[in-house]
Amino acid sequence: MNETVQSARRAKPAAKADPKARPARAAERPTGRTNDPERTRANILEVAEAEFGEHGLAGARIDRIAELTRTSKRMIYYYFGSKEGLYLAVLEETYRRVRDVESQLHLQDLDPEDALRRLVAFTFDHHLHHEYYIRVVMSENINRGQFLAQSPRIQELNVPAIAAIRNLYERGVKAGLFRKGLDPVDIHASISALSFFNVSNRHTFGLIFKLDMLSPAYIAHRRANVVEMVVRFVRK
Repeated sequence: MNETVQSARRAKPAAKADPKARPARAAERPTGRTNDPERTRANILEVAEAEFGEHGLAGARIDRIAELTRTSKRMIYYYFGSKEGLYLAVLEETYRRVRDVESQLHLQDLDPEDALRRLVAFTFDHHLHHEYYIRVVMSENINRGQFLAQSPRIQELNVPAIAAIRNLYERGVKAGLFRKGLDPVDIHASISALSFFNVSNRHTFGLIFKLDMLSPAYIAHRRANVVEMVVRFVRK
């Protein structure tokens, strides 16, 4: 008992937490050391998306990803094979995620124009709130798509996006609301481009024209304009 008391007296008091200190990212995430392989893999992909989005393929560090996921480099290589394999998996996951959410919009239950408005607004908001997705796609375009070209799944992952647009567009044409002769891929490109720019170029565009592109007022104004531009492009 005396040993216990003396040991307690020798122990230093715990340091007080600094309320201004920024919490470590690793502490905010569940440990990667788990018996749930899918959870571990998903956690690695989430952290890796931020790492590749922040630093690009060349600057990203596997040891940083391992530290933040509380796993190990060996485990990451076990799941993904290599740094490039992880990067490709992140690319596939970013596309899979957006397509998965799009499938839950129930566009087929809406009138064609309402469905189009919902899809455009969703795309705008998704891009706005997933900056690392935009940055990773920008990084892959700098790489001229060389890694995405190796994906056996990328076309399959994006088929639902075009199918959804084709469905609402053809319904709109049949109802006499939309003009004929438009390509669903072209409509998709217009939606994507208008939504993508607001994130990819926000720093340079905002600086040049002195705009706060992250202010709620600007976002609401820009979202409404993007939706209206696409609808008027398609409308008869």
